[in-house]
Amino acid sequence: MLLSFPNWIIHIFSSLEWLAASLLLVRYGRLIGRRSVTILGLSMLPHWAGSLSVLAYHITTDTVPFLLDLSEIINLFGSISLLLATVSILKETKKAAPAGFMVLMGAIVISGKPQSWLGEDVFDAILQLSSVVYISFLIVLLVIWRRNRNLFSGLTVGGFWFVLVFISVTVFCMYLATEVRGYPTLSHDDLLHGSAESLLSISNLMIALGVQKSIRNFQKRALRDGADGRIAGGLKAPPQPF
Repeated sequence: MLLSFPNWIIHIFSSLEWLAASLLLVRYGRLIGRRSVTILGLSMLPHWAGSLSVLAYHITTDTVPFLLDLSEIINLFGSISLLLATVSILKETKKAAPAGFMVLMGAIVISGKPQSWLGEDVFDAILQLSSVVYISFLIVLLVIWRRNRNLFSGLTVGGFWFVLVFISVTVFCMYLATEVRGYPTLSHDDLLHGSAESLLSISNLMIALGVQKSIRNFQKRALRDGADGRIAGGLKAPPQPF
């Protein structure tokens, strides 16, 4: 296999961390009674399925390119799911402005140069479109966080944004591995490959820890409100005879 044992550990943990973050979001949505947040957690599952496809690709020592192409298709649907889920949450905010939001989305799509999506390699087009959709999701998520800092932890929002750092570093590592170090692909350069993948693991861990923090904060508020209610009820209760 191309990947070393430590590199496999990084890849597997990265996939498990994303799954854990998804399940935690589902739990958080149910705790706070927000179906839209639960749907956001479920919307993370396609990307997790895409990571399994990448793992299968590496298991075959990168000899079945279809598995990598399949992951790109799955991730496109995953990015669309994340965007739709956050748009649903945004609509629930009091300051939601559909017209302004559509203008913003149009500007993002135009900046993605859609004419380049019609290139010879359809999978490159899918990858680029997926990136544009994911960036749109990040912007909507940031707007939601700025309007309601209590709904999502800043660590969670930062974790989703940190994926862009992972992508940028991966592209740079691909250049170093193939153009500078002379390897056929990034997977053949175990050090650079593992270094880049570790950033995705950090990103996924940030998301999961952020959601767990939100769960703890909600539970603390619920306990505090319950205690305040009991105290208020005790003060209002009529005196009891001895």
